[in-house]
Amino acid sequence: MAILIIVVIIVALLLSFYIVEQQNVAVIQRFGKFIRLSGPGLQFKIPVIDQVAGKLNMRVRQLDVKVETKTYDNVFVTLRVSVQYYVQEGKEYQAFYRLDDTDQQIQAYVFDVVRARVPQITLDNVFEKKDEIANTVQDELSDMMSDFGYKIQKALVTDIDPDAQVKSAMNEINTNQRLRVAAEEKGEADKIIQVKSAEAEA
Repeated sequence: MAILIIVVIIVALLLSFYIVEQQNVAVIQRFGKFIRLSGPGLQFKIPVIDQVAGKLNMRVRQLDVKVETKTYDNVFVTLRVSVQYYVQEGKEYQAFYRLDDTDQQIQAYVFDVVRARVPQITLDNVFEKKDEIANTVQDELSDMMSDFGYKIQKALVTDIDPDAQVKSAMNEINTNQRLRVAAEEKGEADKIIQVKSAEAEA
């Protein structure tokens, strides 16, 4: 009997303590109702009655989103947008309970903003205005995600990849321009040589 009591006490003690890692916050519920948050370190809860519902990562995280869309001049292009975000201090409750899948929510907003903005811009301007597109994404996300307890630290357009055929055509145009410049410079050089040669003969 004494052994059984000792075992019960040991189990109760083991269930009473839990560890929260650095840069994390544990969400504690009592009979399914939120009661408090607990920070890093060794923590105590009432066994059986209190439960660790989950943990929130407080670090800055990065989500890379690939968005395929069409430009104003009907060119299909794929943009890679990197979004850096974190849970706002004091808004852990909203971050844990209001959103089921944070990454999916952010991805949906990025898709929405990029597909609304890029079709208004030509392909050449997409490259020139990538910072403007990134700022638009950041502003829109900041407004939306603040209600869910998340802060958008930065949004970046890290890659712009046009359709393969368009990319090939752009490379060909670039090559032809360079060849034309090279031919013009060679013509000028030949002309100078002829003038110098005529001066020498005179």
